[in-house]
Amino acid sequence: MNILICGIGGQGTVLASKILSQTALMKGYKVFSAETIGMAQRGGSVVSHIRFGNENEAPLSPLIPLHQADVIIAFEISEAVRNIDYLKKGGVVIVNKQIIQPVSASLSGKSFVENDLIDYLRNINIGHIEVVDTSTACNEIGSSKCINILLLSVSCKFGLFEKEEIEKAMQKLIKKEYLQLNIKALNYFLNFF
Repeated sequence: MNILICGIGGQGTVLASKILSQTALMKGYKVFSAETIGMAQRGGSVVSHIRFGNENEAPLSPLIPLHQADVIIAFEISEAVRNIDYLKKGGVVIVNKQIIQPVSASLSGKSFVENDLIDYLRNINIGHIEVVDTSTACNEIGSSKCINILLLSVSCKFGLFEKEEIEKAMQKLIKKEYLQLNIKALNYFLNFF
C-alpha cells in the first residue's frame, strides 16, 4: 500500500503520516515513511510518503515512485494537483476543498480558482476524487486544528483502516489534552457513510 499525504506547513500532515504509519505497524505491517518538508515552516509544501505491506511484499524504499500511490490525501487543492502524478490509475484522491493561495500567486496578482482545480482533478480521469469540505466540520467541532484527522476519517470510507485502528494509534501519538477533540473529528464524517 502506497499513501501520499500532501499539504502546507502547519496543517498537520506530518502528524497524519505518523498516525497512519503507527496504525499500519500495530496491524503487523512492515512500514517505510519519509517526509519532504523543505520550507514548511514558512507555508511551503509538505509531502509525506507512507509505504507498507506484509513481510514478503513490503517495499524496499520509503519513497513512492510516480504513478504508484494507491491513495493521495491532500490537505489543500493545489497540493493535490501538484502531486497528482504520484497517483496510480484507479487510485483514490481525498482532497480538502480549502485553497491556500501561495505567496508567489499573491505577489503576481493571480490566484488559484477552487473550481478550476477541482475540475482539473476530475477531468484527468485517473481515479476516484473525493472532495471534502472541512470548514463546516471544523466550525462544528470548534477547532481548525483537526483537518488532518477529518481527512483520515474519510480514508476509512475507502477501507484504508478501520476507525478503531486509527483511534488506537491516535491514543499513542496525540497529547491527552487534545485527544477527545481529535476523536470527535475522527467520528465526524463517519456518520455520512
